Amino acid sequence: MENQQAPVMTVKDWMITILICAIPVVGIVMLFVWAFSSGNNPNKSNWAKAALIWAAIFMVLYFVFFASLMGAMFMSN
Repeated sequence: MENQQAPVMTVKDWMITILICAIPVVGIVMLFVWAFSSGNNPNKSNWAKAALIWAAIFMVLYFVFFASLMGAMFMSN
């Protein structure tokens, strides 16, 4: 079995990746593209998957916090 290694992503590659992710709608779309399309650097693909997981966790936490806050506001009346 041949041991394959992905090319190292340079600082420039990471700077461009982070810049693209900072653009509101484009960043989310590109995270899905990098995470689930073939042919990308596996390091970028794994990073995009982790970023999507963190985004999902924070969205769930935000929803729980918002729902509990709204529930507390309606219960106080």
